[in-house]
Amino acid sequence: MPLLEVKNLHVSYSARSGEVCPALAGVNFDLGPGEILGVLGESGSGKSTLAAALLRLLPSNGRIQKGLVLFEGKNLLEVSPQDLRKIRGGRIGLIFQEPSSSLHPTLQIGQQVSDVLAAHEYLARRALNEKTSQLLASVFPVDAERISRSYPHELSGGQRQRVLIAQAIACGPSLVVADEPTASLDPTTQKEILQLFGTLRQKLGLAMILITHNPALLAGLADRILVLYAGRVAEIGPAAKVLSSAQHPYTAALLRCLPTDFAEGQSARKTRLPVIPGEPPDLSLHDRGCQFEPRCTERMAVCQCDEPAVNAVGELHEVSCFKFAG
Repeated sequence: MPLLEVKNLHVSYSARSGEVCPALAGVNFDLGPGEILGVLGESGSGKSTLAAALLRLLPSNGRIQKGLVLFEGKNLLEVSPQDLRKIRGGRIGLIFQEPSSSLHPTLQIGQQVSDVLAAHEYLARRALNEKTSQLLASVFPVDAERISRSYPHELSGGQRQRVLIAQAIACGPSLVVADEPTASLDPTTQKEILQLFGTLRQKLGLAMILITHNPALLAGLADRILVLYAGRVAEIGPAAKVLSSAQHPYTAALLRCLPTDFAEGQSARKTRLPVIPGEPPDLSLHDRGCQFEPRCTERMAVCQCDEPAVNAVGELHEVSCFKFAG
C-alpha cells in the first residue's frame, strides 16, 4: 500500500470580486514508504498550493473542491481538526521555504525544537531535553550545544534551515514535505542540505516530497519527479528518465534553461541561456485546450481545442501531451 495517494485533487482560490481561479486541476500521484518525490515547475505552477492542500493549510480564500488525499489509509480531507493537528508535525513534517520567517525571533533554538516535541509527545522535562539534544546533534554534528543556546538571528541561513529540518523530524514522521527548502541558500549550502536529506532518508526511512523550481537539485536524490504546469501534471516518472530524456515539451524546455550541465558537472559556455517564450497562463481566463500550447514549439491544432489525456510512455512514466495520444 502506498504511504500517500493523491487522487483527482482540485483546488481553487477566490478573488475579492468573487471570481474563482483554479490552482490545481485533477492532480494524481502516489508515494511509497521511504521514497523521495521531486515536484518541479515554474513559479505559479501550483507547487506550494499542492503542499498546503495536502495538510489543509490553504489560506482563507483557498478551497479544495474535490479529490482524495489518502495518508496511511486515512483521507486527510475528511479527518477532524483534532486528528489533523496530531498528524501535522507528528506523522507528517513540513519544512517551509524561508526559515527566517518560520522561527520565533526571541526564543532560543533548543526551546523551539523542544516545543514541537512537547506539542505531540508527553515527556518528562529531562527526557524532553535529552531528545532535543539528540535531534540537534543529528543535523548539527558539530557545535549542537551552541546552536541550542543561540537565537535565530545568530545563525546563518543554512543553520536556520537545519533547525527547521530538526523540527520536521522531531516526532518521527513517515513523510516530510519540503517546500523550496534551499531557495534562499548559496550553492554550497544547498548541496549540504540535500546531502542531509539523503542521510536522513537512509537513517530514518523517511519519505519526502521535495518541491523545487530547479531540476538540478533533484538529480541523484529524487526517485521520481512530478512536473506541474498551470496546476496540472505535465509529466511524472523515474527521476533518471525525466532528467535525461524528458518527454513533455515543457519539461524539456525547463531542462534546456539550466545554466550548467548538471548531468556531467561541466560548466556551460558563456552564451545567452535559452528561455521558455511567453508567460504562464492566467488560469482565470483559460477555458479550453492545453495550457502550455501558447508557449509550446511542438503545438498542433488539436492542442488549442482539447485537454490532453495522460499517456504512458514507459514503465511508471506518464505524460499529458497529444504527441503520445493513440
